[in-house]
Amino acid sequence: MATDGSDASEAAVDHACRLVERTGGSVSLVHAVNPTVSAEGGSRRDGDRLVQSVADAEERGERLLTEGERRVTDRGVDVADTHLLYGEPTEEIPALAAEESYDGIVVGHRGLSDRYERVLGSVAKGLVGRTDIPVTVVRDD
Repeated sequence: MATDGSDASEAAVDHACRLVERTGGSVSLVHAVNPTVSAEGGSRRDGDRLVQSVADAEERGERLLTEGERRVTDRGVDVADTHLLYGEPTEEIPALAAEESYDGIVVGHRGLSDRYERVLGSVAKGLVGRTDIPVTVVRDD
């Protein structure tokens, strides 16, 4: 389960929990920090928060993983582990999923404008295109 703190990500966490509740499995939570973007000299937009440094992005990622773990365990679902990844999410998440032999990836999709996605891309679309592991995309419209 990939998390970025967005409403779509929260909806995806809920969906992943419903899937796992039916199967008796567990989830792994992941968040990817892209240090090359964060370290480009200056700040950038990361969701609704301005990230000033790699350290800020790491701190935010750890917080998101902790909050996600609490949300999942509050539902009675087992969290196998959490991972703070470094690099492009569309590369790092599929690599981890393959390495760990995950059954699937669940990710939120914000439903941003086509223009925005053409410029910045979509992690959800990127994941679907870079892995043979089933990817469930949960929209938050």
